[in-house]
Amino acid sequence: MIKDMNILYEDTQILVCVKPAGVATQSKRIGSPDMVSLLKNHISMTSGKSGEPYLAVIHRLDQPVSGILVFAKTPAAAKELNRQLTTSGFGKHYYALVAGTPEPPSADLENYLVKDARTNTSRICQKNTADAKLAKLHYNLADTTFFADIASAISATTSQLKIKLDTGRHHQIRVQLSGMGCPIIGDTKYNSDTPKLPTGRTPLCLCAYSLEFKHPVTKKQMTFSLEHYV
Repeated sequence: MIKDMNILYEDTQILVCVKPAGVATQSKRIGSPDMVSLLKNHISMTSGKSGEPYLAVIHRLDQPVSGILVFAKTPAAAKELNRQLTTSGFGKHYYALVAGTPEPPSADLENYLVKDARTNTSRICQKNTADAKLAKLHYNLADTTFFADIASAISATTSQLKIKLDTGRHHQIRVQLSGMGCPIIGDTKYNSDTPKLPTGRTPLCLCAYSLEFKHPVTKKQMTFSLEHYV
């Protein structure tokens, strides 16, 4: 259970918060806390209204990934935010700590991915593969200390990357970076040789540190950013 909800912004239309690593955005497992149920409890307690509050998931983060999420509190806000999401109106930015050093240090990655529902994994495939979807992102080496503590604690060559996500495919960043030979540190699904911390298991070193969109009602440009790893 989350002791303190890290809510960055809230009004009658939207709620922006930080999802901790290890908590699902939304889960069907009974008794397993997820962001939707936790936030609905928060809204019920603070609004004073009876009945289950409306809360729409606009985009998701994998359970091991931390970072910023925006939720809609009205159907109209959900419709507008989803429109922005599907027309590249969202700016989704990530930090990642990866094995090795990418070459070139900055590039656009485009791959076709296909999801395997049985194993809950995705893989790079050919364009003509059944159910293949185009995945696009831009990465560049980042001058940041976001994952500095983990990087200094493991005996491996690592690089800090800043990533701009252009599409939102299943496990996209994890699969594409692994496919280029620089898998994310701590990613046990796509990096079988991930180094371990001296104190135990290494967390997945991927964080959605910045989110940009226009407010669904006021149309004001909104930008939220995390300066430190959360």
